[in-house]
Amino acid sequence: MRLATVSVEGHAVCVAILTDSSRLDILRATQMLGEALDASSMQQLIAGGAATLNVLNTLVASAEAGELTDALVPAEAPFLAPIPAPRKNVFCVGRNYAEHIAEGDRAQNQKVGVTEHPVFFTKPPTSIVAPEADILIFPTVSQAIDYEVELAIVIGKPGRNIARADAFDHVFGYTILNDVTARDIQRRHGGQYFKGKGLDGSCPLGPCIVTADEIGDPHSLSIGLTVNGEQRQHGTTSDMIFDIPTLIASLSEGMTLEPGDVIATGTPSGVGYAMDPPQFLKDGDIVVCEISEIGTLRNTVRAV
Repeated sequence: MRLATVSVEGHAVCVAILTDSSRLDILRATQMLGEALDASSMQQLIAGGAATLNVLNTLVASAEAGELTDALVPAEAPFLAPIPAPRKNVFCVGRNYAEHIAEGDRAQNQKVGVTEHPVFFTKPPTSIVAPEADILIFPTVSQAIDYEVELAIVIGKPGRNIARADAFDHVFGYTILNDVTARDIQRRHGGQYFKGKGLDGSCPLGPCIVTADEIGDPHSLSIGLTVNGEQRQHGTTSDMIFDIPTLIASLSEGMTLEPGDVIATGTPSGVGYAMDPPQFLKDGDIVVCEISEIGTLRNTVRAV
């Protein structure tokens, strides 16, 4: 199932995307069929767990049988981020693809290599950007804005100290994230990640969440990014150093993961700062992230 949040007359509406690409207003469909379901936000849907998914499957089946046409939203309703305002910072993983580590070490003339444990950092909710919306850049703040396409995990079942063997039980679904990064700010602040990766408009997310049952193997997805049609990144999630169960187990040690939490899993090689010469994002650039079985996340860069 593909779930999204769209804007209808200025209001955020949770929708299920049907096989013909039409969009079913979940709250309205619920009311029409008399189902008990909290569809007030994507986070509430996710928190509903398996019972909610069962109801959603019923709604989708009815809609695809032509029974809920009055609950469809206009086709031109623009996408918002699937979770427009996360309750927490977005969790991110750094240095999780070997070739990306190698290109970074070459660009910075250093040798860090693979770390023993995952490297975590976060991006604040104010960094979230909708599909087709603008990636903001601030020329007076940074002259080195870069891109990083990433597979993002959406947590469905809460847990702390989650065992690797149980990790996938806690995954609701997957989406696409672009970890936009101000490289100069990152280095200016001692190499720590948060400030350089936390600027407003630095976290495009979407266009939808694909539920876990729809993804055959999250470790065998093609992943790539283009800038103005030029292929910059291309890889596969099988190249992750720390796999999804390891990331969830490690992050949840002593820390509760909750429904709606988002975890970005790292990026393959091809980032701008490692090119010769470096190629950073500029006003008007069109950045397209693509992950197989999920879709395409497109944004335009705007200087402010």
